[in-house]
Amino acid sequence: MHPDRHHLHGKCGRAEDDTLVVTRLDRLARSTLHLCQIAEELRRKGVHLQVLDQQISTNDATGRLLFHMLGAIAQFETELRAERQMDGIHLAKARGVMFGRSKQLTPAQVAELQERRQQGVLIRTLMHDYQISKATVYRYLHTERALTKGATSVEVPR
Repeated sequence: MHPDRHHLHGKCGRAEDDTLVVTRLDRLARSTLHLCQIAEELRRKGVHLQVLDQQISTNDATGRLLFHMLGAIAQFETELRAERQMDGIHLAKARGVMFGRSKQLTPAQVAELQERRQQGVLIRTLMHDYQISKATVYRYLHTERALTKGATSVEVPR
């Protein structure tokens, strides 16, 4: 179960005819498998499940059938949504759309930052002067170092 719902795990099944009520089926589990595992655990403890939005109750065979069918459909919709999202991302990348946060420093600022660090300026000072975090300072220093090493090891054909 979801970490926030562990307290339900111990409380369900203490009394006869306990019923766990949820607003929507997709809020209960991450996948159809997970949903079935939760349903089986509830069944073992003698706890019924009631879903308010779809008006499902696992008190009878029809309710249990509907519960599993809607769980499978919800999983299918989730997977379709993820596939469409990935298709959109691939199309956007093909069009040249850049994802992620833009760089905080220009190439000239990066070169200046690296030069100042080689001169012994403290990381704390660089953080303050460029308004960037410690991790970002080190990232800029590490990236340039890798580029510099790569540039010096390239042989020029004659």
